Amino acid sequence: MAKELKDYVVTIPDFPAPGVMFRDVTSVIQDPDGLQLAVDTMQDLVKDVDYDVIIGAESRGFIFGAPIAYNQHKALVLARKQGKLPRETVSETYALEYGTATLEIHKDAIKPGQKVLIVDDLIATGGTVEAIIRLVKKLGGEPVGVLCLMELAGLKGRDALAPVPLYSAITYEGK
Repeated sequence: MAKELKDYVVTIPDFPAPGVMFRDVTSVIQDPDGLQLAVDTMQDLVKDVDYDVIIGAESRGFIFGAPIAYNQHKALVLARKQGKLPRETVSETYALEYGTATLEIHKDAIKPGQKVLIVDDLIATGGTVEAIIRLVKKLGGEPVGVLCLMELAGLKGRDALAPVPLYSAITYEGK
């Protein structure tokens, strides 16, 4: 019997803190069948979405964004941590549990009117992807969807991203 995508995810209880159920993406990507199933499943979720460009969120969004961009013959834009990109950038700062972080993309990465699909490994509260949505809009792009491997529905990230649709390959009801 073929394994389902959830079967490749190892859950570690009480990491990094008591009560947290950590969903480990590395257990999916270190297995060739798991990685292939993840990319194929994610790609299939957005087969009817019209987009021009994929943005991968640092760093695990790169893992899934790159093969999907390659397979669909789309450009891949990197949303990186502040100070990592060599050319002129636009930036967006967002809240973390204890402080803030800043993401940047190259200023010329998104053209006005381009339809953008945002790819990340996991959506929890949605803060990282919210910042990327704001970056896309700053450059005149249109965010048409967010694609992730896993969604922690209990943290309400889907609500934070609305009205941009969220496509998740695996949904966990809790946190």
